[in-house]
Amino acid sequence: MGEDSTTSIEDAAIAISNADAVLITAGAGMGVDSGLPDFRGDTGFWKAYPPFERLGISFVDMANPGWFKRDPELAWGFYGHRFNLYRETKPHRGFEILLRWAENLAHGAFVFTSNVDGHFQRAGFDRERIIECHGSINHFQCSEPCSSQIWRADEVDIEVDENSFRAVPPLPECPRCGAIARPNVLMFGDWHWNPGRTGDQERRFSDWLSMAAGPNLVIAEFGAGTALPTVRMTSEQVASRSGAALVRINPREPRVPHGHIGLRLSAIEALEEIDVRLSAEN
Repeated sequence: MGEDSTTSIEDAAIAISNADAVLITAGAGMGVDSGLPDFRGDTGFWKAYPPFERLGISFVDMANPGWFKRDPELAWGFYGHRFNLYRETKPHRGFEILLRWAENLAHGAFVFTSNVDGHFQRAGFDRERIIECHGSINHFQCSEPCSSQIWRADEVDIEVDENSFRAVPPLPECPRCGAIARPNVLMFGDWHWNPGRTGDQERRFSDWLSMAAGPNLVIAEFGAGTALPTVRMTSEQVASRSGAALVRINPREPRVPHGHIGLRLSAIEALEEIDVRLSAEN
């Protein structure tokens, strides 16, 4: 670790030790330390899903709701595999560190994430203080859709052929009309995504932010890239409007606006380094 990184770690620890609230913003890089793929570029996607390379299908091509009508077994092969992977993977220790920090703050924490894996909930974060801006793979909706119903998928099991990455029937169905169900995840070109659940989360986020915003708010951002900049833009907008400190943790793209803190580290590396300094202070 270079001198600049060490200084930034110290600065991040000071900011967090003085905080009375933390906004945790997280992209795909947050899950990489748990062993999850981030689908960075077509090569990364095809490494995780070799059959799609043979078919010439990219991640952007596959993450499209049209597959649930054209070839639902292929669609559920991809999303079913992710559904099973996220369910079987344990969130890394960094989630526990963040949760411990939040428990000691006057206004606690709120999570803003583009990840659909539900790992913040599994790690113990308050479900009422999480916004999943791209939806949740653990919640389903009708692919038609026949209604605005969204339901939890806790009891669902999806079998996927590991060679072809095609799902084995029976596939999940809408309990209301019997059509093929789909994850309540925002896909590319997705005009039928049901934003109702995420809209409720947005309202709770706005309420919390009106209480917690200010110079004693710290924004801790993890693994949010520029290819899909929703998380980064949210971090910067909140920092600009509220005067909060932004700590951006990203091993590839740590650049930050002037006056903020950027760490070229993975989520778990940064969290452990900062936690050591916070523990020493205490």
